[in-house]
Amino acid sequence: MEAEKKIKYLKGTTTVGLVAKDGVVLAADRRASEGFFVANKMVRKLLYITDNIGITTAGSVADLQFIYYYLKNTYHYNLISGSGPTTVKGLATLLANILSTSKYFPYIVQILMGGYDTAPRLYNLDYLGDATEEKYVATGSGSPVAMGVLEDNYRDDLTADEAMDIAARAVLSAIKRDSFTGTGVIVSKITATGHVEKEVYLRKGT
Repeated sequence: MEAEKKIKYLKGTTTVGLVAKDGVVLAADRRASEGFFVANKMVRKLLYITDNIGITTAGSVADLQFIYYYLKNTYHYNLISGSGPTTVKGLATLLANILSTSKYFPYIVQILMGGYDTAPRLYNLDYLGDATEEKYVATGSGSPVAMGVLEDNYRDDLTADEAMDIAARAVLSAIKRDSFTGTGVIVSKITATGHVEKEVYLRKGT
């Protein structure tokens, strides 16, 4: 019963990802909710495994913390031990295996993983370990609104800067219409040289 309750909370956010021709863009709102209660207005839901691999997070905070540090430690261990840098696909596959083998005591998470190794890549992973590679994707309670913006504006030849604007607009649109999504947006472009992020907030009267 507790797990079912937590799974419902996965919907209480909005995150988006887009693949551009020169990078990947990730974005997430800043509101943390517990049911209809706003638990925190300035949560960071976008984290970095390394300079050119990031994840958006939704779900149980404890589960997300464990997974984030496990992925980060694995990446740096492989680098230090001489195994070479782990690819985005390699990390996504590792996470999918972790999630799929913990069905009886699942990690209650919904994660977008995006990054640049030899090319920009974006993966959508749910708490059962389902993993799909995407060109663009939205998750959470505001995803129907956000996906409409992505569908209308996505092109294969987008630059990362153009994709940042679309991602921000998608999440801001969800903020206007979804009570579980709020405060503002952290949006990041991840390229071969690293990541750059910005924060965007609704203007008064919008």
